[in-house]
Formats: sequence, C-alpha cells, structure tokens
Amino acid sequence: MIVDGHAHLEDPRFDADRSEVLDRAWENYVRAILTVHCDLEPRRAQLTLDLTERYPFVWAAFGLHPHEARRWDEAVAHQLAQYWTHPRVVAIGETGLDYHYMHSPREVQRTVFAWHIAQAVERGLPLVVHTREAHDDTLALLREAPIERTQVVIHCYTGDAETVRRYLDLGCYVSFSGIVTFERTADDVQAAARVVPLDRLLVETDSPYLAPVPYRGRRNEPAYVLKVVEAIARLRGMKIGDLKDAVYQNFLRAYPRVHPLRGAPPGSGTRP
Repeated sequence: MIVDGHAHLEDPRFDADRSEVLDRAWENYVRAILTVHCDLEPRRAQLTLDLTERYPFVWAAFGLHPHEARRWDEAVAHQLAQYWTHPRVVAIGETGLDYHYMHSPREVQRTVFAWHIAQAVERGLPLVVHTREAHDDTLALLREAPIERTQVVIHCYTGDAETVRRYLDLGCYVSFSGIVTFERTADDVQAAARVVPLDRLLVETDSPYLAPVPYRGRRNEPAYVLKVVEAIARLRGMKIGDLKDAVYQNFLRAYPRVHPLRGAPPGSGTRP
C-alpha cells in the first residue's frame, strides 16, 4: 500500500479524465490521497468535498494558500471554519509563506499563516505548511505557537539537510515530492531525504504539478507517487516495500482522522 500525501484533484487539468486518474491510482496500490483545496473557489471547493464522499480513499484539507493571503477577511475565515467541520476534511492547509512569487505582501502572509496555525492548535487538526524561500520566518512562526498539540506537515520540501533538521526539532513531518527525482538539480533535497527519520517521512505528488522522472514535463497524477518512493528508497538504501509501509503508517499518524482502507472499490455512484 502507498499514499499520496498531497494532491490537487479538483484542478481543472483533471476535468477530462478525473475518474480514470483515480482508477489508475487505485490500480497502482494508492490507498489514501489527501486532496488539498486552498483558493476557496466555490465550485472547486464543492468538487473537493464531492470527491471525498464518492471515493473512500480520498480525504481533504482546506486552507488559504499564501498566494491568496491578500484575500483573507472574516468572511473567508467563516468559510474555512465551515469546511473544517466536514467529516472528510482531516487537515488545515495548505497555508504558509511564499517569498518567491510574492503574490501577497509578506506581512499579510505572516498574519494569515499565524491565524491558520492558531486554528490548527485550537481545533486539533493537522497543519499542512507551504514554505518557499521563507524558512526562517516559517520556523519562527511555528516556534511561537504550541504546535506540539497537533501535527505539522512540511509539504513538498525544497530545502537542504541543515534546514530540515530545524523542522524536525519542532516535531514536524516532512513530505517529499517528485523534485527528489530530479537528479541534476535536487542535491539539497536529496540530502534532506536521507536524514529525515523514517518515522517522520511522507511522500506526495503535488499533482498536477511536479511530475517525477520519467514523467517530468507532463501532468502529474497520484499513481506516479511510486516514483517518489523508489527514488527515496534508493537514496536511503532501503527496500521499496519497507519504505511504502513506513510512509503509510506515518500518514495515518500525521492525519489521525484518516481511517485505513483495505480492499474497498475506488468509488461509487456517479463520479465527478
């Protein structure tokens, strides 16, 4: 069994063949997918919830991406709070800081991220963190909150081994995407993947983005998460099966509301 710890199944690039994408994931032994909605577009948000209700192995996270932080207001806060009560929504996020694109001002990003952290602690929901070129501020905001009361997942890790140890010191899980397969440009990420303790390691596709080698340049999808696992197993000198099993158990610990699923069909009823 394997998991895709972070995907965006509501993305329009899946509109033409979403059911086939999910069938391929199941056929490739993906037994849990966390689909993440973080721009609050109403139709796509509803599609996210529909997917979790129709596919027993799909679970959801809702939050406001740092690119969208400028949109935050009390109405958005209320909307998110409603989503977080849904029984198939198991995490808050993705949220965080992105100083690369700067679609929202830094101070606004920090304010909105701090609010998400507080909500995760208060509600006891895991927090899914996006951080790009912002590790110092991300770490500082996490340190200021009692995050030991919940789980924190650093999604799509892109830093180096030294920085990853700082997240580990805070008790975070660390998730690796297809970037770890990019042999010529991912030395730092690969070094980090070697040092993360086995019980803190997660994998993801971030699909439809960041397709791993040999699919790089194409639309990514959950079935390709096996390539991420294979790459990390090689880096760590592990058997692929042992790594898959460890990551599956880590996913269940990181997201306690997720129920293990074995032998169920991939979906039922009319599929989106």
